[in-house]
Amino acid sequence: MPRLTKDETHPVRFTLNGRPVSVRAYPRALLTDALRHEIGATGTHVGCEHGVCGACTVQVDGEPARACLMLARQAEGCEIRTVEGLNNKDALSPLQEAFREHFALQCGFCTAGILMSLDALFSPQPDAEEDAIREALSGHLCRCTGYAPIVQAALAARNRIKGGPIDA
Repeated sequence: MPRLTKDETHPVRFTLNGRPVSVRAYPRALLTDALRHEIGATGTHVGCEHGVCGACTVQVDGEPARACLMLARQAEGCEIRTVEGLNNKDALSPLQEAFREHFALQCGFCTAGILMSLDALFSPQPDAEEDAIREALSGHLCRCTGYAPIVQAALAARNRIKGGPIDA
């Protein structure tokens, strides 16, 4: 690996939502900066910049990760998935649809991170119980909804993913 100097940008290559991308980033640039400012994937929000609020949650190789705590350089060779990668071209994902139907967002600032954590939960565990859903949500701060509609939407999405009725 070449020596990184603080005043020069360096290439960083990774897969974003199924497509190979390459950006130039300073050694201390965060993944949030690369996603938002270099690529234009603005669905990843920057909230606290300390990894506490969860607004910047993306999936790195299938696992939820705080993009505000990850250097862009650390994404080299990784599969990164953002909220822009959840939908199926012309349709919302079951999770997004359930959030819409259950009014699980208000200002929407926290929504992208919450969706990415729940998607990471449901991918290996489509029948996740409410306790697991609440655990996945425990790393996210939402100042608007009081969490009840978010949990209801997650339960409805789980049911839809399993092929059952959407009502939780």
